[in-house]
Amino acid sequence: MSAIVIDTETTGFKDPEPIEIAWIRLEFTPKLKVTGSFNQRFKPSKAIELGALATHHILDEDLVDCESHTSFTFPEATEYLIGHNVDFDWSVLGKPSIKLIDTLSLARKLWPTADTHSLGAMTYLLRRSEARVLLKETHSALADVKNCVRLLSSILAKLGSPTKWEDVWRYSEDARVPELMPFGKHKSMSIKDVPADYKRWLLGQPDVDPYLVKALRG
Repeated sequence: MSAIVIDTETTGFKDPEPIEIAWIRLEFTPKLKVTGSFNQRFKPSKAIELGALATHHILDEDLVDCESHTSFTFPEATEYLIGHNVDFDWSVLGKPSIKLIDTLSLARKLWPTADTHSLGAMTYLLRRSEARVLLKETHSALADVKNCVRLLSSILAKLGSPTKWEDVWRYSEDARVPELMPFGKHKSMSIKDVPADYKRWLLGQPDVDPYLVKALRG
C-alpha cells in the first residue's frame, strides 16, 4: 500500500482552486521509502486573491500557459493522503474517496506542550539547527511537502516506528478527536466536563465536525 504526502498552493480561501500541486509517494518496503514525486503549476479559472499572492508569491501571469487544474489526477493505487491540515488540500482537490492522515493533529497529540503546531514551528522544534534553511522556500508546494515528510518521519519514530499505513491512519483518526472544546462559551474546557445539556444542544446542530461529534458522544 502506498501513500502520498501532498500540499497545494491555491487562489485563496473563497472557493479555492489549486494553482500548484506537489506530492511525494511513500511506501513501506518494509522501511519507509520514497517511490515517486510530482510538482506542477496549474491555471485557475479565477483571479488569485491578494492574501494568497502575499503568501505564495505566485502571480496570475505566471500561470497563463499552464494546464487547467481540472487535468490533475492522483497516482494509481494511492490509498492514503497525508498532509499538514490535510482536510484543506483534500477539499481543494475534490474530496476524493481516500483515507486521510493529518500530521497537524498528530503533532498536537504527540507534542502537546508546543505553543503552536504549524509546519514551520514543528520544523524549528524538531530540526532547530537546520530549520532556517529548510524553511527558506516555505509556501512552495514541493518545499512544504518535503518538510511534511520530515515531520512525518519524526511522528513515526514517536509512534514506535509502525510499518503499516493503516496503523498510522488509526493513530491519526484518534488524534483528530478533540479533548478540549474548540469554540463557544465552553472553549478550552475539557470535553468530558462540558455540561450535558450543552452537548445535547450542540449534537442537534447541523454540520458539526464529525470528530467533535465523536468526542461529545464519548
